[in-house]
Amino acid sequence: MPEKTLVAPADLRTFAATLLEKGGLCAEHAATTADVFVWAAQRGVESHGIARVPAYLDLLTKGVANPAPELRFESTVPGAATLDADRAPGPVALTAAAEEAVTRARTNGVASVGVRNTVHTGAIGYYVSKIAEAGLVGIGFVAGMPNMGYTGVQGAAVATSPLAIAVPTPASSDHAPLLLDMATATIALGKIRQAKASGTPLPEGAAATADGTPTTDPEQAVMPLPLGGAKGSGMSLAFEVLTSVLVGAPIFAAFHSDDPAGRKHRQNALLIAVDPAAFGNTDTFLADVDTTLDTLKSLPASDDSTGVHYPGERSAAVSDERGARGIPVAPKVWRDLSERAADLGVTLPETVR
Repeated sequence: MPEKTLVAPADLRTFAATLLEKGGLCAEHAATTADVFVWAAQRGVESHGIARVPAYLDLLTKGVANPAPELRFESTVPGAATLDADRAPGPVALTAAAEEAVTRARTNGVASVGVRNTVHTGAIGYYVSKIAEAGLVGIGFVAGMPNMGYTGVQGAAVATSPLAIAVPTPASSDHAPLLLDMATATIALGKIRQAKASGTPLPEGAAATADGTPTTDPEQAVMPLPLGGAKGSGMSLAFEVLTSVLVGAPIFAAFHSDDPAGRKHRQNALLIAVDPAAFGNTDTFLADVDTTLDTLKSLPASDDSTGVHYPGERSAAVSDERGARGIPVAPKVWRDLSERAADLGVTLPETVR
């Protein structure tokens, strides 16, 4: 099996940003988008990592993503705002929304920013992590195009809508921030594609055929099934209401209507920033978070466990390791990036030996 190519995070970030800038984004937006991809790749989230660069170049070429969006915030109250993203790439729109949420939460204690009319948001954990880096609690939801089953419905009905929550820890702590980042699906679409390529059977109850029949055959599987059955289904529908419907840009109803425009790719999101100081907990919050994580880590592990971990702990460790050794890029992804680089006249980054 061909070996993966190792690239230093900073070099990979510069390379990705250069490709995206050549693809039409301004330098600032290209750098922002590249940062989201490299952050995901460094944490081991390959499905949302550097492999996304060619896909985003295609979104720009096809006009699905707007290379020169006019981001516009609308607000009638101090603690909330809506960002019309003008079809900006998701990393551009949600990074701006996270910054706005932090600014408003500093004044109001809690702030929410809805995002409408963006395309593929990337790893939502990145944006709530940015909120946590500011010392606030970050919460995020995303809704997109239906591509997942819904309990009791034939075929794709709802989206694999993700939820992410990030909680800061003290700067002096040995614990990385808590980061819960999950989809409402049992398995990611990327995992189904990987299983198909390798011929590996899928787990029971993870995926289904086009008519919604559960299958473990990756050749027959076309969509994931919701996590926990009706629970994952309900969460996805709720996130559609909390994002798309809330900001006046419904996706679900339009997708299932007779209007062809309802099938046009788009995503919506909601980011929430919570300042612990607003709850009178300025002095103890971070220390209590640290104690909570310490307590969890001290609990006895079950016999079949490899250890007791909290959300985000292992991906943070992967990030540290890859930050030091380099980020591994799969052979197919490296070929795709090399071809794009040749087409756009971009020099490949140096590899780590």
